[in-house]
Amino acid sequence: MKRLWKVGELAKLTGLTIRTLRFYDQIGLFSPSAHSDSGHRLYNEADLSRLQQILSLKELGLSLEEIKSVVTGGHFSPLEIVSLQIARLKETIRMQQKLVSELEYVSKLMHLRQPVTVDDFTKLLETMKKSHEKMILERRMTWENHLDLLGDILDKDADESNQGS
Repeated sequence: MKRLWKVGELAKLTGLTIRTLRFYDQIGLFSPSAHSDSGHRLYNEADLSRLQQILSLKELGLSLEEIKSVVTGGHFSPLEIVSLQIARLKETIRMQQKLVSELEYVSKLMHLRQPVTVDDFTKLLETMKKSHEKMILERRMTWENHLDLLGDILDKDADESNQGS
């Protein structure tokens, strides 16, 4: 027998609120596979996989409407979505590790009561600035890419509609 989760159990499992899961159902983004005799939403393993894709795309910065288009349109496979998320996290980790190294160096100098030079602080500030700028640039590029993708999807849908007319 397949495992089924009620909305409250799924909320606890994922860290989402029941309200969020109900909202996702209401907008047609993430609906349960079944309902119990008493009307409770029931989610199966395939639903969990779909929710993981939705949350990954959300973490990548897509709007719920864009996520709905991607997930329902089949434009990306689950593997591609996971791969995008892994690449983004690795780059974020790399930038954060560089910042940690710079902070540890300055901290070591301070613990040893050695002078922290203007160059040391400048290097630290530059790393912090790069980390911040990377985040802003990444968000901007993400939105541009999402808009391009959304435009391609809308163009394709419009072409299909025109062909059907």
